Amino acid sequence: MISYEEFKKVEMRIGKVISAEKIPGAKKLLRLVVDFGNEKRQAVSGIADQYKPEDLIGKKFAFVVNLEPRKFMGVESQCMILAAEKDGKVALLAPVVDIEEGAEIL
Repeated sequence: MISYEEFKKVEMRIGKVISAEKIPGAKKLLRLVVDFGNEKRQAVSGIADQYKPEDLIGKKFAFVVNLEPRKFMGVESQCMILAAEKDGKVALLAPVVDIEEGAEIL
């Protein structure tokens, strides 16, 4: 369990994927460039076995934006896409209505 105060430290926003590509030499990693309205960030995600890069471009998803950057296969990830997983199936979390990039998830 974490406190509500700890949970409030997690900053989540809606981002629009503006480019996506497989990372050379990695089986599951995709490099996403994400527009948050006032800035663009790079995300690295292990979803390449479930999602084609071209199917993600132009779509909006939920991201955690205040994690420390981390490198995967030499590529820096500056945010994290949110997803659910069960029995090996991954579902990316997306808004059910259109909302502007950068919208805060409450």
